This record gives sequence, structure tokens and C-alpha cells, in this order.
Amino acid sequence: MATAVLGHDDRRLVAEASLDFLVVEMVDLMHRSHAGETGETDREAAYFKLENLGYQLGMAMVERITKDRPRFLDNLDVVKFICKDFWIALFKKQIDNLKTNHRGVYVLTDNNFRWFSRMSGDGTSADISRQAFAHLAFPCGLIRGALGNLGVATVVSGEVTTIPHCTFQIKISKP
Repeated sequence: MATAVLGHDDRRLVAEASLDFLVVEMVDLMHRSHAGETGETDREAAYFKLENLGYQLGMAMVERITKDRPRFLDNLDVVKFICKDFWIALFKKQIDNLKTNHRGVYVLTDNNFRWFSRMSGDGTSADISRQAFAHLAFPCGLIRGALGNLGVATVVSGEVTTIPHCTFQIKISKP
């Protein structure tokens, strides 16, 4: 089964399994490239690189997706676009839940995050957070890059309590 890249069915196609495998290998490569002599991984450096890769890709993707759209009126419209159109272009589904406090904080919930659907562990919360930490960096970067290209400066963080449930928190920076 193939999915359209950037939401264009008549453009380049990428096999979903290949994309999933690429993301897993990218995270593994970052961990191996930042492993110390004792085998300890510099998690923050790996997280930073993965998030920056996601940021660059998110900026490029949103530019292509929005090229024929009118400008967004406010930040809520931008976040709704991320939850619907951007997420559909990435995962062929919408975000399951969007919550806001109307003061610049948005919580996006994906109950079946595709990149976590094949992840397994021993079931302890420490093991889940350890595994999910690096795998959240890339999608957090994707969201931050997309929002940044749409003119919204943000801080994006992700959290996993149970796999494959995932929550992203977006805090909009004050100008």
C-alpha cells in the first residue's frame, strides 16, 4: 500500500512500511552516533538532531501543502490545520483530540500514533518513556517546523503514557 507524499495523490508515492522503517532507523542511527565510550547515549544531543530534522521537513511540507490556500486568520486556525490537513498528509488520519486553554497552549492527542504501533517493551512506564523519548523528537520537530513556517513561534513537547497513545503539547511563544 502506498501513501501520497505531502498530500498529492498524483505526485511521488512512498510505501508506508518503508517510511516507518526509515523513521525507526533514523532514531537508531542518532542513538548510535551519540553513544559514548561507556555505551551511554547522549540523549539530549540525539533528541536535538532528530527534532531539527523534523523541523526542516515540517517547514518544507507545510510550504507545499499550503501553497494554494489563503492565509490563516489566527493561531487556532493554524493549529486546526495541523490537526487535520497536515496530520492527514503524514499519517492518513486526523488528530483524535484537540484541547486548548485559549491562552496559547494546545494539546493534541493521537490515540493510535502510527510510529508507535509496532513498538514493544517490557510494559513499565520507565521503559516506555525511554523508548518513546527519542521517537517523539522527530514528530515534535515536524509540528514545530510546520507552525514556524506558518508564522507561529512555538515550543512543542510530546508525552507517551501508554503505547501507541501519544500527546503533543504546543505552547505558543509570546512575540
